[in-house]
Amino acid sequence: MMQNLNIRPMTERDVDAVAALEQENFSNPWTPAMILEELAQDCSRYFVAECDGKVIGYGGMQIILDEGYVTNIAVSGQFRRRGVASAIIERMLEEPLSFLSLEVRASNAPAIALYRKFGFLQCGLRRGYYSNPTEDALILTCMRGERT
Repeated sequence: MMQNLNIRPMTERDVDAVAALEQENFSNPWTPAMILEELAQDCSRYFVAECDGKVIGYGGMQIILDEGYVTNIAVSGQFRRRGVASAIIERMLEEPLSFLSLEVRASNAPAIALYRKFGFLQCGLRRGYYSNPTEDALILTCMRGERT
């Protein structure tokens, strides 16, 4: 885990930094307007990972009743494999949820390994879910009380 790492709720002032992370990490990145719209939803919880005042990662989810659905997790390339994504996931799992679920590209072995570390198990498959390139998504879910 990195020293000086702070996980805090995302605010509007973080939108440009988060949009830059989207551009760096995803083939279909969210725009600043999309991020703002998502941040404004009552059911949304978004967090940024900050190191020495700089946003280096973020993650978000939607909460419906006591169910959590991860929308995105992204970390700047130079800070990967240093515990940033783990810290974001740990913060998400602090929410009072019966489960936390997400989709991940079937080929994204590092992300799948990370999620499995937290007790996420495959509970489904969405064929052709991702585009650019087209790829299946694994549906992974972590049931509360079943974390390893």
